[in-house]
Amino acid sequence: MTTASAPPGDAPRRSTAPAATAAGDPAELWRIPVTYGAVGATQAPDLLQYPPHGYRPIERTVRIGHGPDRWEYAWMRVMSWGVQRGAGFHVTPVESPPAATDASYTPVAFDAAGNPVAPATVGAGGETLYTPEGDAIVRAGDTGMLRAPFWPKEFPVRVVYVVDEPTRRGAAFGTLPGHPLAGEELFVVERRDDESVWFTVRIFSRPASGFWRAVLPALRLVQAMLVRRYLHELAGPLPTP
Repeated sequence: MTTASAPPGDAPRRSTAPAATAAGDPAELWRIPVTYGAVGATQAPDLLQYPPHGYRPIERTVRIGHGPDRWEYAWMRVMSWGVQRGAGFHVTPVESPPAATDASYTPVAFDAAGNPVAPATVGAGGETLYTPEGDAIVRAGDTGMLRAPFWPKEFPVRVVYVVDEPTRRGAAFGTLPGHPLAGEELFVVERRDDESVWFTVRIFSRPASGFWRAVLPALRLVQAMLVRRYLHELAGPLPTP
């Protein structure tokens, strides 16, 4: 994992580094804004009907299993870059400095009685939590460099928000300069009353540049293949303790 550093109080200035900086120093990615305007729009349940103008929406939901073991495995996998790795990407996490993550919104969840619930994805005192496999749980502001086996360059994405509710957990990943698409992907796991566990992928995107617009049919085929891989990633056998 690469770790960035920043002086205290620097969080508000997240756009101070030019986009070209990212290619030479991924640790500076935390300063660079995402490449689209509708940040957080994947939270909208009616995204398919009302996507941001010019963007193509996708939403798929599948049942991936049943019971508390499947639930714990699935949400931890989603929130530790496991879905991207399972789809074939090599992921290099770039941990943001405290000045960036401390300025990010931490969701407040409530139980059935309306009492606030301590976040499951942030440890006491705000420290990073880890999965049983030793992978860090992502927090809003973290960045990942995704390398696909079919492309020589890395695709940078940022965690723009997390979902941390008693029965819904996940994260949304926004594109940064250098990614072929502009837009956002939400991966969220839901545990229903019958203990069934469901996985939803919700996306809006468009080509990031003229080159990618020129190869849009191929780009959409690759995206469709990746969505299928995402959906199948969490449904396999649970790892042996």
